[in-house]
Amino acid sequence: MADIAMTLSINEIQRLLESAGIAPKKSLGQNFVIDPNTVRKIARLAEVGEGSRVLEIGAGLGSLTLALAETGAQVTAIETDRALIPLLENTVGANATIIAADARDLAWSDVVSTPGWNLVANLPYNIATSLVLTVLDEVPNINRLLVMVQQEAGERIAASVGDPAYGAVSVRVALRGSATIVGHVPPSVFFPRPRVNSVLVAIERAPKTVDAKIENELIELLRIAFTHRRKMLRRSLKGRVEQTTLETANIAPTSRPEELDLNQWVTLAQLSSLIKP
Repeated sequence: MADIAMTLSINEIQRLLESAGIAPKKSLGQNFVIDPNTVRKIARLAEVGEGSRVLEIGAGLGSLTLALAETGAQVTAIETDRALIPLLENTVGANATIIAADARDLAWSDVVSTPGWNLVANLPYNIATSLVLTVLDEVPNINRLLVMVQQEAGERIAASVGDPAYGAVSVRVALRGSATIVGHVPPSVFFPRPRVNSVLVAIERAPKTVDAKIENELIELLRIAFTHRRKMLRRSLKGRVEQTTLETANIAPTSRPEELDLNQWVTLAQLSSLIKP
């Protein structure tokens, strides 16, 4: 196990920021975790340990980075705020590889070039959902994700058919794996303190089961249908999917999008893609 003596407390985080003359940037969604127990809980729920390869997005000042390194994991930490990089390097030292980059523009194949990676992150709320979908869609070398996100976003990511938060995001995540809310995080463990609650979501990647053409059709059907989620599918998908196609898929034309589970959406996308050039 790595020889790590500490994670960062509120006093240490404030001292680091004050010494550098910087403040958390709202534009980057910076809310630093100030509770050592929380970051160690995240590391434990991530199920990483000696020899695990971990990609951390949004390392900030290194609180979670230290907790991950404490397990013996090999940590690669991504941070977009150049002003924080010197502080992060001083805090983490040789216990992680630090890359100054925006995760939205990351060359994923260069950073995680081999299978078997874990992604662990306290994600900024404004990019959380899109980043999770990008990783699931485009980065197959990441097998497991443990992300801390705003509660509403986490509920959408992990929702099943019948849940109030169920929507297009839920279906797209379910296509790639199994998502579960594994913990709740109060605003009091952050600096600055956000106005919303957060949750921890674990996502286990599943084997790919449909080809690219069907995936593209599925995503488009979801976009159209959930843009008009209160409409019946025979109306919201009119011009894209014939009523006879819905009936062939054993889907009632009067159904609304939130009533269909993943298998029904995939079946509909398969049938719809067959009749398109």
